[in-house]
This record gives sequence, C-alpha cells and structure tokens, in this order.
Amino acid sequence: MTRQQILDLYFLDARHKLIDLAAFLDRVEHAEGPDDFRLKNFRAALTELSTKKKGKAKKVLLAFSDLTTKPIAKAAGKGACGAWKKDK
Repeated sequence: MTRQQILDLYFLDARHKLIDLAAFLDRVEHAEGPDDFRLKNFRAALTELSTKKKGKAKKVLLAFSDLTTKPIAKAAGKGACGAWKKDK
C-alpha cells in the first residue's frame, strides 16, 4: 500500500488510540502518589514514538519486557502486570 492508503485506512483508529493514551496520562498525573515501574516503562515507551527511526513497535515492546535470561526460583505473583519491574 502507499502511504496515502495507509493513512486513509488507519489514521482515525490511531488518532483515537492516541487521544485515549492522553486521557490515561491526564488521569494518572492528576492523581496523588508516586510513579511506579509501570508508568516509568510506559513513559520510556512513549519516547520511542516521537522518533523517525524504524522499528518503533519492537522498541515499545522491549520497554516493557524482561530481557534477563536467568530463570527465577519462584514467580512473585500469579498474574501479569504488563511491565517488567527492573531490579535496582
């Protein structure tokens, strides 16, 4: 497809998602309390979107991913939280 075709087909959906993300950040920033690792990872992922470099989807995914290769002895919980809490 051409760039114009892609814009015609996907622009409104992407615009909707961007506005939804902005609303999420507004809610978070108006709430009291410290940032946690999820919000820090989220903001790191957002910085990738403003570049003109290729591979944005991969870099955004990696911003939330655990890249360690050593297995852990026991999982911290039963459910996923959507972001990796990096050890200090």
